[in-house]
Amino acid sequence: MSESSEDQACREFLTGIQVGDVCDGTVAEATHHGVTVTLDGFPARPLGTVGSQDLSWTRRQEIEPGQRITARVLSVDVDAAQVRLSTTATENPELWSFLGSLRPGERMTGTIASIERFGVFVALDDGPGHPVFPGVGFITIPELSWRHFEDASEVVRVGEQVTCEFLQFDTTNGEARLSLRATLPDPFAEFADRTAVGRTLRGRVTKLVPFGAFVEVADGVEGLVHLGELADTPVDAPQDVVRTGDGITVVVIEVEREGRRLHLSRRRVRAARQSAG
Repeated sequence: MSESSEDQACREFLTGIQVGDVCDGTVAEATHHGVTVTLDGFPARPLGTVGSQDLSWTRRQEIEPGQRITARVLSVDVDAAQVRLSTTATENPELWSFLGSLRPGERMTGTIASIERFGVFVALDDGPGHPVFPGVGFITIPELSWRHFEDASEVVRVGEQVTCEFLQFDTTNGEARLSLRATLPDPFAEFADRTAVGRTLRGRVTKLVPFGAFVEVADGVEGLVHLGELADTPVDAPQDVVRTGDGITVVVIEVEREGRRLHLSRRRVRAARQSAG
């Protein structure tokens, strides 16, 4: 078979495969990155790949070349001639079926099962448990709250009952990505509704960065005072003029509602007061 005819046959084979299909094949190569798979129906070359995170949670070390596997299709790239597969999906059909039935925006209830530095696991009230993690649901740190916090334990506690919004099915970890903050009012939107450019506010410095300082001007609302807006004269670093925890007066110079960004100025406060007076 010539290269062009083989490529055509490969393309035709791949167009017949859909995400969610279950495929059988033979492991062609196994490395610490995962395995490549020669799929049944196209013996010419391996088209399937199973990444290390998509391999068996219980039999990962047992998978070797020549072994027969059954895996679920996660994605198909016809141009790259590659099918991404998951054997964890076929080993946990009840879990995958449950997660696949969820829709973005759906409200779910559960109990906080574990608090980690990278997020929070939630044991969902409905659906199966997870064979590896403390819960099928997972909330990343940014999705816990609209408000600033240092540690997840400031927002939730283990054993607490919560209602979250489903964001997406994480096929790599076999979990439901959730958002707690999506169920709560956005304080930035409320702030933007009542705050006009030129308004003077009192706030607290929450964080210093090389390009300026973040200032909390309302509960859950932070804005950036750029380095050039911190003082009347140029400064090399924000810590030259302010410290974390300082209370300062600022003026609103721009509100980006869609991007949820607030731009503030400290050096323009005097002019804003004179203009208002």
